[in-house]
Amino acid sequence: MTAKYSISSLLSITLLGIICTCGTLSCRRAGTIHSLTTVPAAPDYADTSQWYVSFRNAPVDIFYIVSTETGDYTVNGTDCHFADIHNDSIRQFLTGEMVGVDHILSGDFNFYSPYYRQCTLQTFTSDSLIAKRIPLSMGDVKQSFAYYLAHYNQGRPFILAGFSQGAIAVIDLLKGMDSATHSRLVAAYVIGWRVTDDDLAQTRYIRPAKDSSDLGVTICYNSVRDNSCAIPMLSENNRIAINPVNWRTDATPATLISPISTNPATGSPDTVIVTLDTNSLLLNLSGYSPTDYILPLIGRDGNYHSLEISLYRHCLRQNVALRAKTYLAHRNH
Repeated sequence: MTAKYSISSLLSITLLGIICTCGTLSCRRAGTIHSLTTVPAAPDYADTSQWYVSFRNAPVDIFYIVSTETGDYTVNGTDCHFADIHNDSIRQFLTGEMVGVDHILSGDFNFYSPYYRQCTLQTFTSDSLIAKRIPLSMGDVKQSFAYYLAHYNQGRPFILAGFSQGAIAVIDLLKGMDSATHSRLVAAYVIGWRVTDDDLAQTRYIRPAKDSSDLGVTICYNSVRDNSCAIPMLSENNRIAINPVNWRTDATPATLISPISTNPATGSPDTVIVTLDTNSLLLNLSGYSPTDYILPLIGRDGNYHSLEISLYRHCLRQNVALRAKTYLAHRNH
């Protein structure tokens, strides 16, 4: 499956275009969460149209779950709070993120990303809505991962990665992972979400990353201008974090030459100082010059949730390559 997109328009991954009410959308009705909500038809992961795949005949895979790229919409006057992955006008936003992240992370890796009935952004305005709707979305991801292991993976080591809602799915997959599957896990990237005590209590396979090359571990981080800019739903009660620039878990500052912003005074890329606050486990950033983008509905000024992949793109690309190289070296030793 291939598609052409402007990388510059994809990599901000800012949930663009998702706040919509599209009364003309056609949604295949499969059931209801309650009497006034339409639920789109489930995916069939034996159908290749339900996947974005870049197979490069590589020894390591990346399995990536996209973030929230869907907003509430109506179908013949009925509300829909899940992505209809059979509808091209909705799928295009998921595809855009898949293509962008494949470009950033994959390099020479095989890249697999499933379409799933993700919850809409409006779901994340309350814990009760999340609890009500997220099981359907996570159920799709679990089915896709099972299909991937049975039909695509062929016993190769793999990297799990997800951003925002996709990061919730990564945590869910780790909770259900058996030891044989975990033995092939290079690392898991929980980007722009939190790992709580409850999550840690439910599995022994969420192991906090301690450096740049440890294996079978979970990488987690959330970025803000300062701690007052945190969005509680994303990062409150988080228990693990690492600085993705210097790959340390202490408060040693790291210098990042921004790949996405320019200082208007100098015309040069921003020099961003990234420091992990070891109390809040938030990354505090100074030196990022653009006016902050505020997420719709849940955002706060100074919260850099939308930049979690694009800002650290070079760091992440180098790190997945290093961890994969380390894994292969250990396996072949």
